[in-house]
Amino acid sequence: MSFQTHGKAGPGAESSGGRAVRRLKRAIALLGLIFTASSPATALDWGSKGLISFWLFDNFERASDTLLGGRFIPEFSLGLKVSGHFSLDANLSLNAYGLAEVRSSEDIQTEGKIKPYRFWLRLSTSRFEARLGLQKINFGSASLLRPLMWFDSLDPRDPLQLTDGVYGLLVRYYFQNNANIWVWGLYGNESAKGWESIATAKDTLEYGGRVQLPLLTGELGLTYHHRRIDLVPVPPMPLSAERVPESRIGLDGKWDVGIGLWFEGTLTHQESDLLPEPWQRATTLGADYTLGWGNGLNVMGEHLRLDRSKRAFSRGEGVDFTAVFLRYPVSVFVDLTAIFYYDWEEKEFYRFLSWQRTYDRWRFNIIAFWNPDDFLIYPTQRGANPFSGKGIQLTVVFNY
Repeated sequence: MSFQTHGKAGPGAESSGGRAVRRLKRAIALLGLIFTASSPATALDWGSKGLISFWLFDNFERASDTLLGGRFIPEFSLGLKVSGHFSLDANLSLNAYGLAEVRSSEDIQTEGKIKPYRFWLRLSTSRFEARLGLQKINFGSASLLRPLMWFDSLDPRDPLQLTDGVYGLLVRYYFQNNANIWVWGLYGNESAKGWESIATAKDTLEYGGRVQLPLLTGELGLTYHHRRIDLVPVPPMPLSAERVPESRIGLDGKWDVGIGLWFEGTLTHQESDLLPEPWQRATTLGADYTLGWGNGLNVMGEHLRLDRSKRAFSRGEGVDFTAVFLRYPVSVFVDLTAIFYYDWEEKEFYRFLSWQRTYDRWRFNIIAFWNPDDFLIYPTQRGANPFSGKGIQLTVVFNY
């Protein structure tokens, strides 16, 4: 979304995970200074860019939901040829935003925050990279309803396509036949990520990996991730917390057979006897095709099934969502898009219509929405969703 809500800890409530993240930031900064100081200035390749955006959000059904906001994301990069085929580069970007909720001319509530957006150091060759720090990690074949949205929160409705990153180390290697392998370790991420409803336990390491292979006209990916969560029981469960191991496995594939076809599925197991349904499954099937009408109408559809059960593949309780995405390029500079979701259990439609106009560095976007009051597309999404009900959002973006 174009705006976010952040909780606040009490005075002096910094956790050891937060201290670890601070130490990681200092370590990355120190490494960058060492490499910079040990190399001639002429060997450095540096640059900067960023974006500035402003938005107006108005929910027609809630007078309190008239919002004005602004965001500034400056990005700085530094590159250095180390030796032979190896390069070292660093990236730092900040996310600074302010938000004003206008209830009346005399009642305006404001908030703002500045936080790191990306902060990483990378050693790479043409086929290898090792990246350490605050970074975006995402993968998979689906676009609208993504079971493999494990570490990001990218939203197809967001004109800025922003997502918080994760702290960790990512290593990737690319083979000559386009196969690639990923390995990662994450630490110090104290907020829930992606579909997670419970954050990772503090002071614990998350780890996993992915193998992606070419197959016929497309590719196939196999992904694994492991972490621990703190399960806090509620009565009548025993009144003692338990640190629960959680393992996930994902399988996805995508092929071009005249139309685009893909699937994405995950299986998650939380190893606790306190949970009546410790297994969760998520499966998406999707397809897209561009019709030769006018400048070409792109049609994309996905269906997602989410359920929980006592055993890995036994029948369980679940929900189904279908999403349809339409995009028509009116011209090189103007796009019209529409996204429709349908909740099969609640029998509710969600509707989003968007107009976008690009002028070199400027981009203007208008989103109109008409949705149920109870917004259930992303069941694990935290906080009230501003896109419930009916309303409009206007966004202006400047890229420099």
